Amino acid sequence: MNKRKLFAAVAFLFMSAVSFAQTPVKIGYTNVDYVLSQMPESKQIEADLKAYSAQLENQLKSKYQEFETKGQAYQKGAATMTDVVKADKEKELMNLRSSIEEFQKNADVSLQKKQQSLMEPALDKLQKAIDDVAKENGYTYVFNSDAGYGTTPVLLHGPEDGNISDLVLKKMGVTPVKPGAAPAAEVKPATPATPAAPATKSKSKSKKK
Repeated sequence: MNKRKLFAAVAFLFMSAVSFAQTPVKIGYTNVDYVLSQMPESKQIEADLKAYSAQLENQLKSKYQEFETKGQAYQKGAATMTDVVKADKEKELMNLRSSIEEFQKNADVSLQKKQQSLMEPALDKLQKAIDDVAKENGYTYVFNSDAGYGTTPVLLHGPEDGNISDLVLKKMGVTPVKPGAAPAAEVKPATPATPAAPATKSKSKSKKK
């Protein structure tokens, strides 16, 4: 329903522009993903994201290994533990598991924020190039033709001479190279399966707060 409203709004905008504009309306479009993938900044952004993701992954593995080590120690010594010690160990393991789950959630959010902060300068540079190309070539409107990260396409068809992607790249000093492969997938930290609580013979039930 939202897409229908969006297309209706765009159509209304076109009709209004054609009806009331004193100068001819010239429509252009660009593929944001295509342009971003060829900008020199893209390789550095990808490398920084991978390094940041690796840090998060290593921290998560460290937490997971701690849980496994203490879980195995509990299993071996549970038979000789007093009820008080056993309950304390179980509580410690439950807290470790909760910590892992919380870290996984925070890691995803943190990586998204890192990506946004790395992308912002490149997107600002791209926007300026688009504005310059539009002014220099008399384009009244420029739309995004792809549905990449954080974008929504509003152009379903258009003439090839309306594609200003290569002009935008040249404006930024980049020689256009036609893409020969699909864009790289978004980098995310590896998230191992949430560890299960160790099996015990204790009849005590832990209540979640």
